[in-house]
Amino acid sequence: MSRIYAGLCIHFLIATCALAIPLACFGDTPVDFVRDVQPILAEHCLHCHGADPDSRQSGLRLDIFEDAVRGGESGQPAIVPRDLHKGSFLERVLSNDDSTLMPPPEEKNPLSKSQITTLQKWIAQGAEYASHWAFVPPEKSVTRQSDLHPIDALVSNKLASMNLTFAPQAEPSILCRRIYLDIIGLPPTPKELEEFSRDGIEKTVRRLLASERYGEKWARPWLDLARYSDTNGYEKDLRRDQWIWRDWVIAAINRDQPYDQFIIEQIAGDLLPNATQEQIIATGFLRNSMLNEEGAIVPEQFRMFEMFDRMDCIGKAVMGLTTQCAQCHNHKFDPISQDGYYGLFAFLNNTYEAQSWVYDSAQQRELAQLRSDFAASDERVRAVRGNWVGELELFAQRLIDLQVAWTPIGFHQLESISGLNHPVQLSDRSILMLGHRSADVFFVAKGAWQGTTGLRLEVLPHRDLPFSGPGRTSTGSWDVLELEVLLRPPGSKEWNKQTLVHASADYSQPEQKLDDGKKSLGPVAYLIDGKDANAWKADRGNGRRNQASVAVVQFTQPLECPPDTEIKVVLRMKDMLGCCRLSLTTDSAPTAAPVDYEAVRAAAIPAASRTAEQQTALFAAWRKSVPELKALNDEIEAIWQRYPTAMTSVLHLAQRADVQRRETRVLLRGEWDQPIAEPVQPHVPVALHPMPSGQSADRLAFARWLVDARSPLAARVAVNRVWQAMFGDGLVETSDDFGTRAPVPEHRELLDWLAVDFMERGWSQKHLIEQIVLSKTYQQQGHTSNEILDRDPKNRWLARGPRFRADAEVVRDIALSVSGLITHRLGGPGILPPVPQNVLDYNYVYPDYWKPATGAQRYRRTVYGFRKRSMPDPVMSSFDGPNGDLSCARRSRSNTPLAALAGLNEPVFVEAAQALALRILRESIADDESRAKVGFLLCTARQPSELEVATILGLVAEQRQRVAEGWLNPREIATGDPAKLPELPGQCTPQDAAVWTLVARVLLNLDETISKN
Repeated sequence: MSRIYAGLCIHFLIATCALAIPLACFGDTPVDFVRDVQPILAEHCLHCHGADPDSRQSGLRLDIFEDAVRGGESGQPAIVPRDLHKGSFLERVLSNDDSTLMPPPEEKNPLSKSQITTLQKWIAQGAEYASHWAFVPPEKSVTRQSDLHPIDALVSNKLASMNLTFAPQAEPSILCRRIYLDIIGLPPTPKELEEFSRDGIEKTVRRLLASERYGEKWARPWLDLARYSDTNGYEKDLRRDQWIWRDWVIAAINRDQPYDQFIIEQIAGDLLPNATQEQIIATGFLRNSMLNEEGAIVPEQFRMFEMFDRMDCIGKAVMGLTTQCAQCHNHKFDPISQDGYYGLFAFLNNTYEAQSWVYDSAQQRELAQLRSDFAASDERVRAVRGNWVGELELFAQRLIDLQVAWTPIGFHQLESISGLNHPVQLSDRSILMLGHRSADVFFVAKGAWQGTTGLRLEVLPHRDLPFSGPGRTSTGSWDVLELEVLLRPPGSKEWNKQTLVHASADYSQPEQKLDDGKKSLGPVAYLIDGKDANAWKADRGNGRRNQASVAVVQFTQPLECPPDTEIKVVLRMKDMLGCCRLSLTTDSAPTAAPVDYEAVRAAAIPAASRTAEQQTALFAAWRKSVPELKALNDEIEAIWQRYPTAMTSVLHLAQRADVQRRETRVLLRGEWDQPIAEPVQPHVPVALHPMPSGQSADRLAFARWLVDARSPLAARVAVNRVWQAMFGDGLVETSDDFGTRAPVPEHRELLDWLAVDFMERGWSQKHLIEQIVLSKTYQQQGHTSNEILDRDPKNRWLARGPRFRADAEVVRDIALSVSGLITHRLGGPGILPPVPQNVLDYNYVYPDYWKPATGAQRYRRTVYGFRKRSMPDPVMSSFDGPNGDLSCARRSRSNTPLAALAGLNEPVFVEAAQALALRILRESIADDESRAKVGFLLCTARQPSELEVATILGLVAEQRQRVAEGWLNPREIATGDPAKLPELPGQCTPQDAAVWTLVARVLLNLDETISKN
C-alpha cells in the first residue's frame, strides 16, 4: 500500500507542477496544430470526442475549436486558450485519479510525457486550430534556389534543418538500371548501358517514356487498386473476360492520357457525349469487384457488397480516404458522415451491372460498313415505296389492333425448383432471375382466373443480364423446354395441371437436332409438347440475338375456377432465361403476332415518342411484311449474315433510366437490407470542395468533381502513388489514407508542389516521372552511413536514393529479360502460368481450363499473367503480389525463404536459368572467368569485382565436380529432360550447360538482381 500511495503522490506532484509551469517556459517556437497536435488528438481523443455524434462521450467534441472551448455536458470549457489552470481537458489528461484520467487507463493508450508537453505548449500559445492539411487545396511553394531542381530545392531545405546533405550521385550503371526498372520495369541490356553512357539521362528517360513497355510497367499499380482479376472470386471463382479493360489501362498510360480524363472515363465514360467503345470499356474499372455465383444467394445482397467495394476502391485510388469507415457509422476521425458516405454512394447506385461485346478495329470497320449498307438498303426501300410513312403507320395500327388485352400476373411466390435461385418481380411485373443459373423455376399467384383463355410469355432484355440477355448464357441466349400451368382451388392440397394448346411465337429458329439425335431446338410447339428433351429457342444470331421475344399458348377451354384459386406457372429451361413477364387474357383466340416482338412493342408508342431503335425495329417488321420487297429483304438478310463475332466482352457500367432509378438510403450499421430514414440524394461531403452549381447530380458530375482542380486530394494522391512506386514509400506513407490519422509527411511542401505542378502540366504522369528522375534527390546513391541508417531507416528524409526489392511481376520479368526468353507483345487474354498440381487439386472448383501456356506465349510479360482469385500464383504470392480480392494501394515487402525457393525452383525461373546459361555460353569466349563477368553483368547491369568473380568461379568449380562425379544429370539440369540434349554453342558440352544453369539460378536470385539496386 505504501508504494501505491507513494506512486500516487508522485503522480499528483508531477501533475501539479505541470499545471504550475509559467507560460514563458514554453518558449517562442510555435506548435503546428496539424503536424504536432492533430495526430495526438486523432490517436488518443477523437474516437470518443470527434465528429461522430453516435460515439461521442459526454457531449464533448475536441476537433472543432468552438466546441472545445464550450465544453461538454458538464458546462465547463474543455480548453481555455493561454490558460493552463482552467479547462477540463488538461485537468483530465493530468489527473491522478483513474476514474477521471484521460485517455481512460483501460484503453491502454496513455499519452507520453512529450505529447502532454506538446498539448500544454499548444494551449499556452493560444490553442489555435487549423484544417487538416490534406483537406486544404495544395499550393505551390517558391522553390528556386540558384540552379537547383525544384524537387531538390525543397528536399535540401528539409535536409539542412536535419544537418544532412544529399548523398553522392549513384554510379552510372546503377543509375541506368534504376531508371530502366522504374520506367519500363525491365533491366537494361549491355548495349543499352553503353547507350546510356553516350546519350545521358534526359535522352534515355524520354526514349523509355515513349516505349510501349512503359504502359505495361505502370499499369500494375492501377490494376492493384482496381482489384483486377481474370476470375469472379468467391466459391466458384469462374473465369471472366475482363482483359480488354486491362489493355485499355495500358494503352491509356502509354498515350499519357491526362490523369483527370483517365479517372472520368473509368467512372463515367459511358455518360460522355457520343461515348466510344473505348470509353465504355473504361468503366470496367468499377466492375472488377468479385461476383458471387453460389447457389441460394440473394443477388441484391451481393450487388450491395460490390457497391461497398466500389466505394472502398474510389476512396483508396482517387480520394486517399478510408471511406469504408463511414459505411456503418459517421467516420470517427475524418469529416465524412454516414449521410455523406451514402451521398457519394448514390452517385454510383443508379447503374446496371452490364456486360457488352467488344470488337477489334477491323470488326469495328466492318460494323461501320454494315451500318452504312443497312442505311443504303433502307433508303432504297423508301425510294421504292414512296408512301412508306403512311404504310408504316397503317402497319403499326394493324399491330395494335391485333393485340388483345393482357393482364400481367403479380406473383406472391417466386422460386427455383432447386432452391438455388431467388427470382424477384419488378414494378412492371417482369421477373428478373439473377444469381445462380438454376434452370427450372415456378411462380405462384392467387386471384380470380375465371374465363381465362390464354397465357403470354414475354422474354425480355435487361441490362443486368449478359449482353442485356434475355438469357443467362455466355452470349445472352436462352431456351425453354416446357411451359406448364397448374391450378389449386381454395382449400385443396392438389395441383391440377392444365392442358395447353396452339402455341405461337413471334419467332422460332429453324429446327436443330442436337448431337445425340434425341433432342431438338427450335419451334415454339416444343414449349408444350410434354417433352423435356425439346425446347423453344429464338436465337436470331449475331447482332439480333439479344432482343425481346414472345410466345402465346391457349387453354383447351376457358378456365373455370372459384376466386382465390392459386395459379402456378412452371418454366423448365436448359439455358436459363434472365427476364420474363407472364400475362393472362380472356380473348377468344389469342396468338402472337408473326413479327418481331420488338416491333409490336414499338407500335404501341406514338410515332413522335419512339426512339431510333424502336423506329428501326418497326420499320424492319413493316418492310418484311411487304411481298414486293422480298428481293430487298433478302439482300438485307444477307448483310446480317456478315455480322462479325465479337473479339471478347467486358463488364462495365450503364446508366439506369430515371423511371428505373434506385433509391439510396442510409443503412443501419451498414447492413444491406436495413435502410433507415428518407432517401439520400447524391451529394458530396461538406468538408470537401462543392460540386459546381447547375450540374446534374449524376455519375459524370461525380467523376468530374473527383478530379476538379479545386480538389485537395486527387492530385496529391496521384503523385504520392507515383512517388511510392519509385521510392518504395510515398511522401505520405499511408497512400490509401490522407486523413487525420495519417502521419504528417516530412516533405509536405514537396508533395504540394508536385501536386500543383502535375495539374499545371496537364495531369501528365510522364512529365511527373521525368521531373522526379531528373532530380538529384532521385539520382542519389542508395547506400549510406550506419549513422544515417539508424536515424532514418526508412529514408523518410530522402538523404539517399531508393533501394528495395522489385515488385513480384518485375522480379519475374527481370529473369525473363536477362535470359533472353521474354516475348514482347501488347495485350491479349491472360496467360496461364504453370502452378503445382496440388494447388490445382485443392481448388474448390477444379479449373479444367488450366493448361499452362507454351512456346513464346509462356514468356510474355507478367502483367499479362492470368490471375485467379482463389488460386493466386504461388510465385506472385511469395513476392507479395495481391490476389485481387480488395483494392490494394500499397504492397507489403517481405523477405522470406519462400521467395528464394520460388526464384530457385519455379518452372519459369528454372527455364530462365537454362536460357541464361546458354546465353552466357554464346556471348562469352571459352573460359569461365569471362562467362562469370558476362553473367553478372546481364543480371546486375554492372561489372563484378574481383572478389565477386572469384566467388562465382568457386561455385562453377564446385558444380563441375558434382557433375563429374555423377551426382547430377547434365541433360536434365540444362533442359529439364534427361533424354534431351540442349542446343549448344561452339565447342560447349552438356556439362558446361548444366554447370552454368546451376550458376545462373544463383545469379538470378542475387539480392542485387531482384532489387532496384
